[in-house]
Amino acid sequence: MERIAVVAVVLGLSLAPIPFGYAQSGGTSAQVKTYKAVGTVKKIDAARGRVTLAHEPIPSLKWPAMTMGFGVKDKALIGKLAPEKKIEFEFVQQGSDYVIVSVK
Repeated sequence: MERIAVVAVVLGLSLAPIPFGYAQSGGTSAQVKTYKAVGTVKKIDAARGRVTLAHEPIPSLKWPAMTMGFGVKDKALIGKLAPEKKIEFEFVQQGSDYVIVSVK
């Protein structure tokens, strides 16, 4: 009888709904946070899909103003960039890298 109860519990858990965000994020329940910033383009490496920006402080990350490299999610965004152009951009963290997802 105990064996039937264990099988019933295991079967019930295997049929439990998986939260949508959990399944979409590859198995992690953490939400991807998008950050907004303003910066000036310093260098563009279109071949590698990277850009170096001198950005203003980003209070949500407690970052001071600094110059740093970012990945670019969609290489088509690189067409909106030019050296010394001031931009508003949104980025996300992917592992240890920061990736621009939109540019205005």
